[in-house]
Amino acid sequence: MSLALCVAAGGKAVAIATTLFTLSWTHSVEKTEWAEAWRVTPQGLELTEARVKGSGAGMDPGEGARLEDGWWVWSPDTPLVPELVLASSGATVSAWKLCHAGGCLELGAAADEPVRVSACQR
Repeated sequence: MSLALCVAAGGKAVAIATTLFTLSWTHSVEKTEWAEAWRVTPQGLELTEARVKGSGAGMDPGEGARLEDGWWVWSPDTPLVPELVLASSGATVSAWKLCHAGGCLELGAAADEPVRVSACQR
């Protein structure tokens, strides 16, 4: 079996045949874009890069950030996580956007249970 990305939202679950994905959103207060690059590993999800288009309330660029094409970009030094739990209030500026080589999904646009993203077997 090969690794995949599992996304559970709104009572449904899907396995996506990918080991690399990006998660992006617009900050609800600052209205600034944020994006993270993730890797699916047998031990969990690894955050490989973060980017923010500006700075402000709770979104300061991380240590070692460099400015590239208007984005602050850095490689966070964080431990692997077993899953991501994304809020789904339906009251924020944007939904979560999860993209991989096969396309993109919009997650958490409506008030519902949290979206769970994790590594899984396919």
